[in-house]
Amino acid sequence: MQGLNRISAVTAPPAALIDIDRAITDLRRGGVVALRDEKRAFLAEAAEAITAESLARLASAARERPSLILTRRRAAALRLAGPPRGPAGAMRVALPPDVTAAELRDLADPQAISAVTEGRFTAVAVEPRGAEAAAVDLAKLARLLPAAVVVAVDPAALAGAAARHHALVLEAGHVFAYQATVARSLVRVAEAKVPLADAERTRIIAFRPSDGGIEHLAIVIGDPPSDRPVLARIHSECFTGDLLGSLRCDCGDQLRGAIREIAAAGGGVLLYLAQEGRGIGLVNKLRAYQLQDAGYDTIDANEQLGFDADERVYLPAAAMLRQLGFGCVRLLTNNPEKVSALQRCGIEVAERVPHVFPANGHNERYLRTKATRSGHLL
Repeated sequence: MQGLNRISAVTAPPAALIDIDRAITDLRRGGVVALRDEKRAFLAEAAEAITAESLARLASAARERPSLILTRRRAAALRLAGPPRGPAGAMRVALPPDVTAAELRDLADPQAISAVTEGRFTAVAVEPRGAEAAAVDLAKLARLLPAAVVVAVDPAALAGAAARHHALVLEAGHVFAYQATVARSLVRVAEAKVPLADAERTRIIAFRPSDGGIEHLAIVIGDPPSDRPVLARIHSECFTGDLLGSLRCDCGDQLRGAIREIAAAGGGVLLYLAQEGRGIGLVNKLRAYQLQDAGYDTIDANEQLGFDADERVYLPAAAMLRQLGFGCVRLLTNNPEKVSALQRCGIEVAERVPHVFPANGHNERYLRTKATRSGHLL
């Protein structure tokens, strides 16, 4: 996702955004979507939702057998490919005639399978910007495991095939442009004074994308300066840490600590992004926790699931800052990549302000992994 963290001219039209948002819902409830690129067309279903009945329906839609599309990270975890060098991309897994829906679900889910029967499955890379890769991106957008079962159909017959499966037809390029376009479409929809325990003079401003998706929030504290860099924190939502006080991470400490520090400085802004679990969603974060309990660190757990170590996108934060009138910030963070990403999005970072909290006995390994493998300055 790092490639998305930059200003780009690539966009998707408004109608396509709405169709993609609807397709995300269809995938989450086990439905089929249709995807096409310049050369090929496919019907696709999320791998974790596949059943014997839906697999049979997909297989009957075309002469070719269905395939499983995985991220290269997941294929590497299954030993169907070597570890990625550079952008991970996606891979097509050829399926034998007797493959079952349960096997497909297991291939997508590291909690269900530890190894692949040698020789039963093979994988090849797919076109990086093609419709098959877009099916995996769509599963990520749906906060599902990043894997899809697809079947190729004649592009000339796609409309009919999609109608028989009650499927929306999406352009692959629009899927790839979705997150950047949505970020640029954010508009202010609500604002209210919300006194906080550590910052009584606080306003919360909600920003909604044009597709009607989940809102991001700007928490404006005190009197942010207009004539110098504003103290800012970009915080991705963490249900377990922010709300429940989980000790597995330091998110709750970072959230409340940032509010206190911004209030003490006289003013600033905390951007609260709807990107749970470094962008993989709450359910997948819980899956990653289970893998961590089995011995994987936080990065390896994400990659076993098929995700990159960090799937977050900072374009929404940059868009909100610009709408609030802030083009230069002093950024509260220990993550140099967050500084670089915000700068690539067109926001000047005048200073990185350290934001460190002590370990609590439960998150020591997590913090150590962030420092040694993700470059966090702790």
